[in-house]
Amino acid sequence: MLTVGVPIELPDTAANAMPNEEEEPLTISITSDGLIMLQNTEVSDAELIPKLTAIAKERTSDKVFLRADGALAYERVAQVMGALNKGGFNNIGLVTDAGGPAMGGEN
Repeated sequence: MLTVGVPIELPDTAANAMPNEEEEPLTISITSDGLIMLQNTEVSDAELIPKLTAIAKERTSDKVFLRADGALAYERVAQVMGALNKGGFNNIGLVTDAGGPAMGGEN
C-alpha cells in the first residue's frame, strides 16, 4: 500500500488496506525515539505546523497518513495528531500492518 523510507515498527491490526488516492499521499512518520518525519525529511516540533499549513494550501485533499512506531507513548502520537489538525489536515489515516490481532481475538 504505502511505502515511505522511514523505518518504523508499525503496530499490527486487523484493519483493511486503504484505497489508493489520486494525489500522492502526504505521510508523517514518528520514529521510535519520537522524531517527526514529513515524508522523508525530519522536522522539529516547532516547524511542523507552519510546514503543514503551507502544504495544505497547495493540496486538494486534507488527507494525511500517520505512521507511528508501535512502541511510542500514546501522548506523542496524540500531540502529532493535534498538530496535523491545526496545520489543516483533518482526515488522518493511521497506518498499521494488516493481519494482526483483531478485537475479540479473531483475525
